[in-house]
Amino acid sequence: MKLPLTVACWDYDRTRALFDGRVAIEGCDATYFSLPVEETFFRSLRSVEFDVAELSLSSYTILRSRGESPYVAIPVYLSRMFRHSCIYIRKDRGIETPADLKGKTLGVPEFQLTAPVWARGILEDEYGVKSSDIRWRTGGVEQPGRHEKVSYTNDSGIEIEPIPADQTLNQWLLEGRIDGIVAPRAPSVFSDEHPEIGRLFPRFRDVEKTYYTNTGIFPIMHVVGVRRELVERHPWIAASVLKAFTEAKNLALANLGELAALKATLPWLVAEYDETVALMGRDFWRYGVAGNEATLNAFLKYHHEQGLSNRLMTIPELFAPSTLEQVVI
Repeated sequence: MKLPLTVACWDYDRTRALFDGRVAIEGCDATYFSLPVEETFFRSLRSVEFDVAELSLSSYTILRSRGESPYVAIPVYLSRMFRHSCIYIRKDRGIETPADLKGKTLGVPEFQLTAPVWARGILEDEYGVKSSDIRWRTGGVEQPGRHEKVSYTNDSGIEIEPIPADQTLNQWLLEGRIDGIVAPRAPSVFSDEHPEIGRLFPRFRDVEKTYYTNTGIFPIMHVVGVRRELVERHPWIAASVLKAFTEAKNLALANLGELAALKATLPWLVAEYDETVALMGRDFWRYGVAGNEATLNAFLKYHHEQGLSNRLMTIPELFAPSTLEQVVI
């Protein structure tokens, strides 16, 4: 009998073959839930509703560093994104370069959110702007009342304060009560093209390509977690889930390279694909540990330096042991 399994993640092109049945998880009868990432994170971390779930890398690392995570991660990175583009600023505050952020006040939906962890780490490593050089305010970007999904003790010396529970960061940015926002989703004041709101890096693509060329880092946002008790009871399951997600991702990459007819609704998809391969290699969205060491080590360093993990974690501590290496035939 196959093991019943509930799987929650977003409907990406790299997961679609799982949802439509082209790829199966060996030994399992999986039921899939296509949910926005915020809902999956909340339901997984608050009430452990799913057997396999997409997880915030930062939230997971906090819990894992304390030995409190109900999930064990596998090295499947459903979300990866360069994060120079997620720093939004008021143009009337004299912010022309990253160094101009020193002494400024920036909002974040949650301080422990993975995207701001990367942005803060990049600002320090690449531009000499420490997290402690900035005052941080937390709260919902568009809806009031957002709190940290995972609690942590702030012993870092970094100033972090919540805004009032009935107010939003978008409102504060528009009113000039903060100088900018670091968030994975653009605030509506930017999307609505308010002239006083812009990006710190307007030509972010050029900056991010240079960053990758210099560092080899393609930031990881999300991992996939398997309920710890399932891994303990069925040691084979972590490798089976990794194998299935990898196969689904490989099918998505093959579709991007299809020339006869475009599989995605982008007119210059072929040029974009060719340029990406030329810069990052054919498996540019690599799963597994091998080839991702620089990215993972950078994240773990940033996470600890920003006071989120209570000790400097190592890569093997993040993942199920059976997924640290993959079979080669």
